[in-house]
Amino acid sequence: MRIATWNINGLRARIDFVLRWLDERKPDVVGFQELKMADDKFPHDVFEAAGYQAVTHGQKSWNGVAILSRKPVEVLQRGLPGQEEFGARLITARVEDFVFTTVYCPNGKRVEHDDYPRKLAWFDALSAHLEVHHGEGVPAVVCGDFNIVPEAIDGWDEKKHTGDIFHTNAERERIQALFGAGWIDVYRKLHPDEQAFSWWDYRGGAFHRRMGLRIDFLLGRGAVLDRVQHVEIDREYRKKQDGLTASDHAPVFADLG
Repeated sequence: MRIATWNINGLRARIDFVLRWLDERKPDVVGFQELKMADDKFPHDVFEAAGYQAVTHGQKSWNGVAILSRKPVEVLQRGLPGQEEFGARLITARVEDFVFTTVYCPNGKRVEHDDYPRKLAWFDALSAHLEVHHGEGVPAVVCGDFNIVPEAIDGWDEKKHTGDIFHTNAERERIQALFGAGWIDVYRKLHPDEQAFSWWDYRGGAFHRRMGLRIDFLLGRGAVLDRVQHVEIDREYRKKQDGLTASDHAPVFADLG
């Protein structure tokens, strides 16, 4: 089974690009973030023609998450309880024998902005929610755009960005709390010393200059972890494909035995 996560940065702008990726990479379950589309506008028929059932938690023009699956999918949760004002950022579904959640975590904008403490509170709510609804022993995946650089190795210039948004101690404490609760970053589990990125600014040739951040994660818990055989940041799909413009995020996928 292949699972994946991808911040697609607008489905309307990226749908042909996404369909090409689905056809080539053939994930069985994938979490999308930043749909920028209300639920009633989601093109279910297009994805059904490609072999996928989709469940969504959308929002007009902003945010929005979805899960696509080749297998039957049952929605368990739409939205993070108590954090509805921050938008459509979480959806959880049961797919076969495991629970799959995708999240689009708040950006925070900058440390001085009002959204920064709200971001920290959102992560506290996420940890509490996962602890209640995904107890130990439940095979589960939480994936998405976390908008946090966990360690120095996950950013292109730690010295330059220390204390900036995504790199603050308070943000890192939040994601370390998830790790401490048993959620394992499967990319780092298989590649403990490799510097690799999943997001690059569109400006300044950042992708080609290796000026990126690793902020998109597949986190596993329970029996899912024992099945992970391969994890990859799909850099090829951060590049244009036959004139189709990529998202500023690359997909991340893992193969489970």
